Amino acid sequence: MNFIDETWIGWLDQLAEQDYVVVDDFISNEFFNRIMAFFSEAEENDKLKKAGIGAQQDFQLKAEVRGDFIYWLDEERDQELSFFFDLKDELVQNLKRFCYLSLSGSEFHIAKYPVGTHYHRHLDQFNEQSNRQITVLIYLNKDWKPGDGGELVIYKEGREIMVEPIAGRLLLFKSDTIEHEVLTTHIPRYSLTGWLLHQPAGVGFLLS
Repeated sequence: MNFIDETWIGWLDQLAEQDYVVVDDFISNEFFNRIMAFFSEAEENDKLKKAGIGAQQDFQLKAEVRGDFIYWLDEERDQELSFFFDLKDELVQNLKRFCYLSLSGSEFHIAKYPVGTHYHRHLDQFNEQSNRQITVLIYLNKDWKPGDGGELVIYKEGREIMVEPIAGRLLLFKSDTIEHEVLTTHIPRYSLTGWLLHQPAGVGFLLS
């Protein structure tokens, strides 16, 4: 989408100062519709699988902890989302330019929380692994309104910061710093979620 440098600098200054940033209207209506078409095709073909917790030998399915269903994206296979991968590359380039981050990979999935599901408070890191640097969320919930649930709560310095999962909204936060949870959703909740990685890239690809 080629946002100008001043726009990126403003967003990334906020990320650096407060460990998270919320950006509304990050994707266009066209991009939103194309992502949701991909999402619908994945659902229709039963590609979304129950998400678990833990890495590798620690991997477990625990519905009482998290209730989402996910489909891991592959840049070569999922050509329908090439526009998203271009936008991801733009984000990575600017994080390297303006935040001097050493990023060497990424992992992304689409995620659906069915009605009545949630994700308990957690940090986006695995035991003895710290390769996730930046968490990236693009919300895909058209016409979301208060009472629909599924808000993300950021826990920071004794405060609880509520982020509503509004369609087109981008949320970035530091994966090793920001504890967060997804509140119970009362409507199906959709997002495109991922992590920008330091070496070794690919760790946790089958996990979340």
